[in-house]
Amino acid sequence: MSSLHDFATWEPLLRIVRAQNADRLATPGARVSGRVGLGSWSLPRETFGRSSGNGGMQAEHAAVQRVTDTFAETGAEDVSFVVETAPDGRTVLRVRDVGPAVEHGIGGAPGALLLVEGAVPEPWRRLPESYPGTVPAPSADPALLERTLRERLPGTVGATEAEIAETEDRLGIALPEELKALYRVIRGRWADFDDYEEASRAYECVGCELLPLAELSVADAASRPGYWPHAAVEAVETLPESAVQGLVGSPGWIVFGDNGGGDRIALDLTPGPAGHVGQIIMISHEESVGAALIADSLTDMVLGVSPRRSDDRTWEHPPAVAWVNHSGVPSVEAAAHPGLEALSIGVWEKEPVSLEPVMGLPRLRTLTAYPGALADPREIARLTGLEFLELCPEDWRVLLDADAVPRSLKAAAIEVPSQHDPLAVTALANEILALWDRPLITETLVEGDLGPLE
Repeated sequence: MSSLHDFATWEPLLRIVRAQNADRLATPGARVSGRVGLGSWSLPRETFGRSSGNGGMQAEHAAVQRVTDTFAETGAEDVSFVVETAPDGRTVLRVRDVGPAVEHGIGGAPGALLLVEGAVPEPWRRLPESYPGTVPAPSADPALLERTLRERLPGTVGATEAEIAETEDRLGIALPEELKALYRVIRGRWADFDDYEEASRAYECVGCELLPLAELSVADAASRPGYWPHAAVEAVETLPESAVQGLVGSPGWIVFGDNGGGDRIALDLTPGPAGHVGQIIMISHEESVGAALIADSLTDMVLGVSPRRSDDRTWEHPPAVAWVNHSGVPSVEAAAHPGLEALSIGVWEKEPVSLEPVMGLPRLRTLTAYPGALADPREIARLTGLEFLELCPEDWRVLLDADAVPRSLKAAAIEVPSQHDPLAVTALANEILALWDRPLITETLVEGDLGPLE
């Protein structure tokens, strides 16, 4: 048996979990769950911010490290667990393997259930549109760009034509002339600079932290992975006045820099209807869809010229994503329109709602509903185009018992209440996975004795 399933491996962490959840675990049959991963972990706590016991966070970190040190044996990167302990110290630990069909969730709860192998949310399947008439900006001037950079950066090391050609072969894209001009002057390697200050001055002249040619990449949708429960409520929309297409990613977004805060700087070969081929955009690490226009051309960015127009959108049509709750859209009726793609029904203080107003909508692919929001969950069976569904355990139970789970689903999620029974949620998740003959969540039972709580 792997050390991951040895009680001694978990004992320090289990003592911390018991101390942090003493009142709850004192109830016969009560269980708590959490997760441990490489670089992060989540432990159950009865009171947010409660101390980790003797030693505080240092002891907690050491206890977690003791578990993650065993991951190399099995190739694990993240495990969840369920704990049940008796007053006399007898403890049952269940170490879960969520398998390839479940995303890791928050705490110890299962994440999204991947019902179709390899399926991704609809926005991640979108490719860029081609808009006739989009051309490079008048300001795009490779010769001026190269001349300006050589004046600003005398003595910098530039890339050779062979290095540029090698990068084009690697990416499968012919680099735009402006980008070639940039790298002929400065190739972006830290080793070319004497110190940090010199590199910073050079990158300030360029307008971003320049990546070396070997790190140029294409910001396609796969480079911006999305967690299903969040990604399924995103939508791709590009308006007639948009300079940048509202995509997750594009094979025409060539990343060549960073803004110093984790946001990628890219040259855009697939602009929106009001944009320019070769414009410069920023891809935010805090957002999943779209990018911001920085400059109409690389020449403009280096010269410090702002874009001729902003990319602010004017929403003159109902949104593709609607949030129905006490402070948002006031009703399902108000949210319904032919372009609706995702409907989220949140905290609801009125009578439970019917889904009748959204029946037959051609693009509706996502539904999430807060516990108690739906008058009759069985109505969901008539939403035959759903790709993602998130419900509380009670609503899932109604659907399963009525054999009414839409078979169009590609992924699903369980809205887990705070005081949930982890074993019941796991059983429910496996019941849903079994409908698609997907790999189930498995558990390894580990037993031991922590002794009486002091």
